[in-house]
Amino acid sequence: MGGYIMSNYDREKVDEVVLALMSLTLHDSSRAWKGFDWDTLDRLYEKGWIDNPRSKTKSVQLTEEGLARAAQLFEHYFGASKPPTTTRSKQEDKDVI
Repeated sequence: MGGYIMSNYDREKVDEVVLALMSLTLHDSSRAWKGFDWDTLDRLYEKGWIDNPRSKTKSVQLTEEGLARAAQLFEHYFGASKPPTTTRSKQEDKDVI
């Protein structure tokens, strides 16, 4: 019995998030572990963000453009530099505890 396979999803967003997450596993300055879906890695390669992932190595080389884009996307999706959208009062904090 196989797992559930999603066929209707935003591949562009997946590509962006995967590239952003690759920045968490960077080593040797521009290599990232390629533990992601092959279709997604192929799309990143077609966009010029990574070198050809179809090799025996366990990591993939991010291009200069890919490194820059990964940093931008990581900040976009996961950055903490944005101010909180709401502020809580001290009373609300006490209510949580």
